[in-house]
Amino acid sequence: MASTLKISSIGSDETLDQSRLAPILEEQPTRVSVDEEAFGAPVETISPLGYHVDWISVIFLNVSRIIGVGVFVTPATILRGVGSVGISMIYWVIGFLFSAASLCVYLEYLCYYPQRSGGIVTYLEKAFPRPRLMAPFLYACLFCTLSTSSAACIVFAEYVLLALQYEITKWNVRGVALGLSTAMTMSRFQGFLSFHKLTKAQYAFLAQNGLFIFRMLLEWIAITGLIVLCGGVPHVPNPGANFSQPFLGTSNNINGLVSALLKIRFSYVGWESVFSMVNEVKDPIPTLKKFAPLSLGVVFVLYMLVNVAYFATVPLEKIKSSNEMIANLFFETIFPSSPNSTNVALTVLQFLVALSSLGSVIAATISASRIIRESGRQGLLPYPQIWASTKPFNTPLAAYLLRWSVTSVLIVIPPPGDAFNFIVDLQYYPESIYAFLLVIGLFFVRRRRAAVGAPSVPFRAWTFVAVFALVVNLVIMIIPWVPPEGGIYAGDVSFFYATYCIAGLGVIALSCVIYYFWYVHFPRRGGYRIRQITEKLSDGAQTSKIVKVPVEALEEWDSAHVDDVEHLVGNEEGMRDRM
Repeated sequence: MASTLKISSIGSDETLDQSRLAPILEEQPTRVSVDEEAFGAPVETISPLGYHVDWISVIFLNVSRIIGVGVFVTPATILRGVGSVGISMIYWVIGFLFSAASLCVYLEYLCYYPQRSGGIVTYLEKAFPRPRLMAPFLYACLFCTLSTSSAACIVFAEYVLLALQYEITKWNVRGVALGLSTAMTMSRFQGFLSFHKLTKAQYAFLAQNGLFIFRMLLEWIAITGLIVLCGGVPHVPNPGANFSQPFLGTSNNINGLVSALLKIRFSYVGWESVFSMVNEVKDPIPTLKKFAPLSLGVVFVLYMLVNVAYFATVPLEKIKSSNEMIANLFFETIFPSSPNSTNVALTVLQFLVALSSLGSVIAATISASRIIRESGRQGLLPYPQIWASTKPFNTPLAAYLLRWSVTSVLIVIPPPGDAFNFIVDLQYYPESIYAFLLVIGLFFVRRRRAAVGAPSVPFRAWTFVAVFALVVNLVIMIIPWVPPEGGIYAGDVSFFYATYCIAGLGVIALSCVIYYFWYVHFPRRGGYRIRQITEKLSDGAQTSKIVKVPVEALEEWDSAHVDDVEHLVGNEEGMRDRM
């Protein structure tokens, strides 16, 4: 019979900021069975990546990740779906409320696990400890193979070429997009940094923060729109006409209404980016409690003001009937040009869209590298030492290289059109399933903590907020199955509209099969069981390593490796003792 252990002190490092320990607490029972709970990544009480993420970086990272190109395109798509300005504005509020509810769920997880980066892959590990490692394994299979920045890189390439008035060809676009992806990866190498005195993490966040300045141009659009609304631009007639009857023309088409809701949800994606690197924040709980909601609020205000600017400036029917980007229509209306001249304002807009896309690529790349690193530290990827290591550039280099490889393949290989759109869409449906499971898992975590009398935490989402997030995630899982208005072949691909949903379920099913053979079938046939040991690297990083223990030696092995289990489970009692 496997031995049990009493969880002891977290360690001897007395210089660790007590505010990182006070909130607490890796959630575990007071007695932990070696073969039942000792799975996952060890807690790194001191981050080997340093503590370079301050409150400014939290805001900039989230805002840059959320505001990609959506704000320049999506408002027109939403309007066509719902039919009226009033409902369109309400949808943007609904999107904010859903994102805020989901943010509350993440903040509660953060309070339970304040020293674990990785975001959703970590929280799935904690929410669903059984079957062992299955939940994070399934998510890691999806994220490491299908999550890329290829679409944003291609958008950047297209708008840079437009602004520079270069010909847009397949290989021109691919070349620029691949160059961007490569530059983002090489910027993590020492030899390509111009500021050698900065660490790689500091350099990355400095670049990210600098790009935020360009986001302030959105404020210029918003202010211009308010000036138009007040009659300050004479060549824009009837600036308030679209708001005089805000609900006129509201659609009763169910498909259009639900599709618009899905697009709204994607417009706010990215608020969770900073949760992938909480162990790099010096005081993660108070910092994220204040500034993660603030960053989402900033985006919401900008979205609302920019929508007001668009609707105050461009006639409603022109928005609905035009295939142009709504931001194009706005700039053309504010800064009209003669037919034979170059519209400088439009060129500026194209650069703005490219820069916005660039900021999104950088934020997504930084966030993804931490999720991949954490998947490696959990023992879910081969050679976990490689993924956990921060040598030689004080950055998770292997994770960046994997992200670059997958992104580059999806930029170069799939032909434009159906194949590319399908691959880009493929990750979204499984992501919505895991988001739904994550909210369910929060209730499981609460129940287990209550059962062992765990202390309260600095933030706990109201139950009705968590239920709201659960319901909306369920709706988002259902919406993609609603046939488009033009029939089952009228989606963004020429074949069956829900193929990406079916394929997404297939990816999950295939991951389940792989998990079964890796964790159940092969150990059963081979007469061994899977265990994990903690390995400490020379750079201070810690990782779990998968080992195969023969069944006949299992009890002896479990008894001899109690110390490894203490690192894996997080030492809640020891943390409580030191509070």
